[in-house]
Amino acid sequence: MDIKDMARALDGAGVSAFLRSLPANPLLLGLGEARHFVGELGEVRNEIFRHLVEHEGYRAFAIESDCLMGLVVDDYVTTGAGTLDDVMERGFSHRFGESPANRELVRWMRAYNEEHDEKLRFFGFDGPLEYWAASPRQALTALYALLDGPLPSTVVSRETLDTLLGPDDRWSNEATAMDPSQSIGRSADAQRLRLIADDLVALLDTQQPQLSAEDRARAALYGRTATGLLRYHYWLADASPARWTRLSALRATMMAANLRAIAEQGPALVFSSNLHLQRARSAMPFGDQVLEWWSAGAIAATHLGDRYAFLASALGTAGGDTPAPDTVEGILSTLPWDRSLIDARRLAEAVAKPAPRVSRDFAYFPLDPARLDLMDGIVFLKRAVDLGALG
Repeated sequence: MDIKDMARALDGAGVSAFLRSLPANPLLLGLGEARHFVGELGEVRNEIFRHLVEHEGYRAFAIESDCLMGLVVDDYVTTGAGTLDDVMERGFSHRFGESPANRELVRWMRAYNEEHDEKLRFFGFDGPLEYWAASPRQALTALYALLDGPLPSTVVSRETLDTLLGPDDRWSNEATAMDPSQSIGRSADAQRLRLIADDLVALLDTQQPQLSAEDRARAALYGRTATGLLRYHYWLADASPARWTRLSALRATMMAANLRAIAEQGPALVFSSNLHLQRARSAMPFGDQVLEWWSAGAIAATHLGDRYAFLASALGTAGGDTPAPDTVEGILSTLPWDRSLIDARRLAEAVAKPAPRVSRDFAYFPLDPARLDLMDGIVFLKRAVDLGALG
């Protein structure tokens, strides 16, 4: 079978045809990144999102960035609060605010909202994490403030909460990433805060009727972020060999919880690493270990079923790295289009045992030829020259 029979040029019509081929209209359409900071992929993503908004009724965009910082971007695109420069500086984690494609996306979303009554929404769906983690202060104090009235003080006074939290830098110590003894995640204060966070989340359930829909969504975000962060800090203090596997899984569960909440605003386009959105078990070399965990996409898909769809991305020639002809990327490089959309399951049936790609680019995650049938489609860029620095 000619692989051109299962592929087409990537354009708006192709995206719509892909959606029609799915068993159900997805609430979340995941578009994976094979590598962060690929300029061409960011431009393609923007084109896909614009088409989805203008022709398929999509009203939300989510990115692998701090969920609390993302509120700054959402406020800007929905109300115009702040300036674009400020939003790009304060509204993204992982240096994603430096991306020209992300800046153009935020600018376009704001311009769209200025002309339409039904507003586009922007979400970060990662936790407030790098390899270390932020203080739970923002999430806990914001949740406390939304639980109006006398009941929050029956859990803890605001003064005691501030005392237990202490200085933020004792939480956000980068040294905790590699040295568990630097973490305060198992201190008496942190242990007490985990109980307080649990009680505040339980209290939120009793206060739902008095909150607006927006405040309920915000409070739920603050609650799951606070409990997730405190749990992550607890395992940062763990010295066992399972430490990073557990931390990777905890991050995935935080992401997945945010994705499920975003699905309620759907349909939404979600943009993140292939590793975070794929249905297959994720694996990543880490020092002398190989970490394995179920990704956020895999977890979300167990809840959403056919309402979750995943488009992986792949690159042919990336910088100076060219795929071997017997790899999936090498086979896809024979397609006549610079940008292609491929039916991944038909490709899996048609291509016999392609070799795994070994990339010289440590930041590129090649397609796993054994797991093509767990993808709905593949966005393939034959050449990528705009590779941003990751260091």
